[in-house]
Amino acid sequence: MPVYDVTQTRKSLWIIFCFIRCIVSLLSLIPEKTMSELPINPLVLIGVGSSFAFSGLFYNLYQAKKEELRKLNEIPIFKPDQHLFKLLKSATRKRFQYIAVEGLVQPDGEPLASEFVPRRFGVVQKISEEEHWEYWNSLTKTWDSRSTNRKQTNHTVPFSLVALGGHTTPGGHDGVGDVYVKVQNPLEATGLDLDRVHRLRHAAEGGVSDAILEDLSGERVVAKAESEELLRVGATVTGFGELVLEADAGAGAGGRVMRLQAPQDGRPFILAPTDYKSYVAWHDSSASLWKMLAVACGAVGTTVLAGTIYDFLKKLYRP
Repeated sequence: MPVYDVTQTRKSLWIIFCFIRCIVSLLSLIPEKTMSELPINPLVLIGVGSSFAFSGLFYNLYQAKKEELRKLNEIPIFKPDQHLFKLLKSATRKRFQYIAVEGLVQPDGEPLASEFVPRRFGVVQKISEEEHWEYWNSLTKTWDSRSTNRKQTNHTVPFSLVALGGHTTPGGHDGVGDVYVKVQNPLEATGLDLDRVHRLRHAAEGGVSDAILEDLSGERVVAKAESEELLRVGATVTGFGELVLEADAGAGAGGRVMRLQAPQDGRPFILAPTDYKSYVAWHDSSASLWKMLAVACGAVGTTVLAGTIYDFLKKLYRP
């Protein structure tokens, strides 16, 4: 299943924008008198061409998203239950190359406790610290803001996906009878948007000597920000990847140990912090957005072009 490439979209938009700027810059070199003598204003043609260019870009994005949605709907979806275990146990090489598993997050042992929010637990934790500096701009005689010295610390503990109704409290699995899917290397997965549980921005403190040094150096710290994000215990996650039985699946927990990992065939390993239906609905709404933008830009370009042709013909055949 292809992954929607935001970077490629931004690059395409930037290329179109730069092309339009270049054309406008060239037209600015044409004398105003010459411009007025032309039968059709070049700026109008640039607007029409830009509308059709954006319409084509948005249509390509719509087609790519629809293809991604089609492949997404072809992926089998399972819950981490006995039915999945029996199917996997009878599969060739005890392996499903690419499936989706929807379940609730449960730590295999002790979870991570939030450093800022009491009684808040998770299995993936990201703590970020950032300093906001101001630099003296000698040209504009103003202080320019910039964020720097960003530090991010990641912590994870082993966790699994369990079916609705399974144990999702700190302490892990209770042994025989549990059916769960272990998640391997979650930080390697894409799409894992964590829940922000804490964010604080506070002004930097400093004395008189610090203020003097700041004026001499032309830079100063104005604020510090800290934030914490968690994949919380009990959250719903849909994982897309390769599902295999553990090498020691016959020992402990009744052999009901399955592992979700990055596919060996290069397909994306995805952990979406939502249920499967919501994930598909988000892709569908994204495709609808690109389609709407393509139609809107095409309609604007067509309307302006039709009006321009009408005015041109009206002037051409004017008695």
